Amino acid sequence: MDIGAFALVEAWTNVEAQLRKLAEWGFTCADVTDTHGGGQIGDNAGYMATFSLDANPFDIKRLFKKYGIKMAAMSMHGAIIDPVYPQRYGTHEMMKAVTIAAACGIKYCITTDQAPVTEWAKKQSYENQVYAVAEKLYEPLRLAADYGCEVLLEPHGPLTDTIKGIKDIMKMLDNHPSLGVNLDTGNSWLGGADPVEMAKEFKHQIKHVHWKDLGPEWIERRGKQFGCGFCTIPIGKGVIPVKEVCDVLRDCDIESSTLEVCGDEATLKESVRYLREDCGVK
Repeated sequence: MDIGAFALVEAWTNVEAQLRKLAEWGFTCADVTDTHGGGQIGDNAGYMATFSLDANPFDIKRLFKKYGIKMAAMSMHGAIIDPVYPQRYGTHEMMKAVTIAAACGIKYCITTDQAPVTEWAKKQSYENQVYAVAEKLYEPLRLAADYGCEVLLEPHGPLTDTIKGIKDIMKMLDNHPSLGVNLDTGNSWLGGADPVEMAKEFKHQIKHVHWKDLGPEWIERRGKQFGCGFCTIPIGKGVIPVKEVCDVLRDCDIESSTLEVCGDEATLKESVRYLREDCGVK
């Protein structure tokens, strides 16, 4: 299993600067971390690490190749438990992200429900929330299948942070063979799930992993907060049972994974060392 990193390791710089830094640190794969529709000032000015969904996909592919970085997965995290709104990343953006992924040779496109932000979505029944998420995924999933890609659900919201929620979304989408799971060790634990049990339940559907570990100060937020972007400590220094997750997934054919670790070179390299030497990730 390759262990890469999110292309967000240096503040106030563009994607090229992120890839250059990862290459200097010895990483050979990374997720396409952030995308946006149309143009964006921060992207154009070079102080935000994001790609336009209207870019030439082959320009993106060439940039990663320039630094010897393999594109492990496409991040297309939508706010899809909420109603459609032009400002929200949803079905239209995911369709474009899948198309870019296919052109770049990326097999896995990662999305999630995220915690609802509108009062309307918050008051919906569990069944309505499942429908809202599945309905927005239907066309991106169909397109991904036509391209030979897969859509992966990541624990990052009130539905996906539970085994039942992921299974019910999958059921609503007819247990589509191109729908899998991106296991996030930190988000699943933070949302109240047991990441070890989640790994066992979806062992054969997990195609990618996001590695996070969180310190004891996060315990009081457990079950109340759905997802966090990064951890700030090396993997293995917190309270999440990462080694036990690795034990469950040891014999799975997972091609790549990604560190969601915010820190310096030493922090990221210690995370890789722990996963390789202490957890036996090969």
